[in-house]
Amino acid sequence: MAIINVTNRAGDAHQIEAKAGATLMEILRDNDMDVEAICGGCCSCATCHIFIDNAWADKLPAKSEDEQELVEETESYQSANSRLSCQVTMTDELDGLTIVIAPEE
Repeated sequence: MAIINVTNRAGDAHQIEAKAGATLMEILRDNDMDVEAICGGCCSCATCHIFIDNAWADKLPAKSEDEQELVEETESYQSANSRLSCQVTMTDELDGLTIVIAPEE
């Protein structure tokens, strides 16, 4: 099982186990990491907004047009690092991934 390094909204760092095949949203939600995921992972809200560490940003698949539009509308948007955690599927290659939960909107 892979490990994800997560900083929650309070600034607390956590290491959580992540099963390949699950979305980051599911992993974060199931581990009480401040992700609301109101739409349930349908890419129709931005309540699972996260920031991907610079070292990992280029290792993820590109954002879809829908995801890009949603993250751009957030107040805390970061062009290189903003992602919706529902759109990132965990793989063994992402072992050690470092993310920060975006501020609540």
